[in-house]
Amino acid sequence: MMEKKNLDWSNLTFSYQKTDKRFVANYKNGAWDEGALTDDDMIVMSEDAGVLQYAQTVFEGLKAYTTKDGKIVTFRPDLNADRLHDSAVRLEIPPISKEMFLRSIHEVVEANAAWVPPYGTGASLYLRPYIFGISPVIGVKPADDYQYRVFATPVGPYFKGGAKPIAVKISDFDRAAPRGTGNIKAGLNYAMSMHAIVTAHNEGFAENIYLDPATRTKIEETGGANILLVANDDTLVVPKSSSILPSITRRSLVYVAEHYCGMKVVEREVYLKEIFDGEFKECGLCGTAAVISPVGKINDHGKEFEFASGMAEMGPWMTKIRQTLLGIQEGDIEAPEGWIYTIVE
Repeated sequence: MMEKKNLDWSNLTFSYQKTDKRFVANYKNGAWDEGALTDDDMIVMSEDAGVLQYAQTVFEGLKAYTTKDGKIVTFRPDLNADRLHDSAVRLEIPPISKEMFLRSIHEVVEANAAWVPPYGTGASLYLRPYIFGISPVIGVKPADDYQYRVFATPVGPYFKGGAKPIAVKISDFDRAAPRGTGNIKAGLNYAMSMHAIVTAHNEGFAENIYLDPATRTKIEETGGANILLVANDDTLVVPKSSSILPSITRRSLVYVAEHYCGMKVVEREVYLKEIFDGEFKECGLCGTAAVISPVGKINDHGKEFEFASGMAEMGPWMTKIRQTLLGIQEGDIEAPEGWIYTIVE
């Protein structure tokens, strides 16, 4: 058995900690090199690098876990590879191959196996793959050269002491433009949400819900997560829009709800009015970090709606699909074929 790092696994926060190895590949003269692991966590680049001038960068987020039987695995990394490809193409960044993506994830997790938290701690090894323009760019155009990197950092559970429902507000800001970049994972989407989230926090809310930018009548997503709703007839309702980021966690939860929990699932446009009319009894925000974060209340400029599930605890359906997905990820429940990639047996 490989010896684990001497960390207080149960008290890790969701923050960066330098680990032993990271993967680096470079795009020069029209091609990606093979890439390799390195000890060096520092990036040296021109003061005029494309990423610094015009925010030409895309990223992913996924986790490695220790399962019940002691294996180290990742969850559906092929979907992260696909999404990184789509994000890169949209920002005129040369995409990396799926083969390189999966190899880089495998190598980084394997090299940092001592940093993967033990089973049962609720902690995991968070992986951050990203590509950015590294060559100098002064006119507004894509960079010529790029760097792809993957680093790993051990993180604690997103919720200390269980997932307590949060209060969120309807934002005055738009997250994405129609036909914009809302459906890709670009750094620029998150940069523009910083002011909105600081504003929400200052007003006592945990997150913003963004409405569709064209009509501002339909709900889309929050700054960092997709939204799921449970209707009064127990149907799982998934808001639909071309500017919502296709969350891998959301797609997995939808499958789990339908095939493991027996729920009917509908993906459709959801009007804010429906929520305030009491059409839904549960609401959750889903993403890699939290899996599901329950929403207890939504505030729309002073008008407040509290879901039937309340502010005390996560509703029964959200709890069920969240626990089922966690069970699949950690090896307690049999996974659908192809969902779990074993890295260390």
